[in-house]
Amino acid sequence: MRDPFFRLVRPVLAAVGASLLLGGSPAAAHHSFALFDTSKSVALEGTVKEFEWTNPHSWIHLLVAGANNRPEEWLIELPAASTLSRDGWNKNYVKPGERLSVRINPLKNGMKGGSLQSFRPDTDTDTQ
Repeated sequence: MRDPFFRLVRPVLAAVGASLLLGGSPAAAHHSFALFDTSKSVALEGTVKEFEWTNPHSWIHLLVAGANNRPEEWLIELPAASTLSRDGWNKNYVKPGERLSVRINPLKNGMKGGSLQSFRPDTDTDTQ
């Protein structure tokens, strides 16, 4: 009779072994842009509701004026916090209430979200 532990671990070992033999890695497989329409670029201006400093992706929740000037929440995907920190970002880099202009590759399914292409604070509100 086989060890029950081996029966549970064997599929995991097989998957790890296969990925090593094929040269792939789970991390590389995760970073797909299949959800985003990279042929399109959308410019958004709005107010930060929340900034999530997390791995494997950070997020900006941006309130953008929609129909009848009602705020619509857009979820903007960013790289991991560890990657952003190498570019000088930190958990306080983007603050709730701050105005931002962003450019994103939108989600293919039409939901309000996308992958960050570019970012800049709204400097017009900081003048004077």
